[in-house]
Amino acid sequence: MKVTWDESTCIHAGKCVQGSPDVFKVEDGQFKINLDAGEESQIRTTVASCPSGALQIHEDES
Repeated sequence: MKVTWDESTCIHAGKCVQGSPDVFKVEDGQFKINLDAGEESQIRTTVASCPSGALQIHEDES
């Protein structure tokens, strides 16, 4: 699983940071995603709660 963020779509509602603060962070003014810091189910729930759709899940292709 890969998660991407589209800065131009983001409305900065903060649902990602609130929902999975260890995974989605703003550090030094930069948005960071660390998938290793959270459980997949929680990350999926957080991405689904993104009101703008700026966060997207891309499944790994085998």
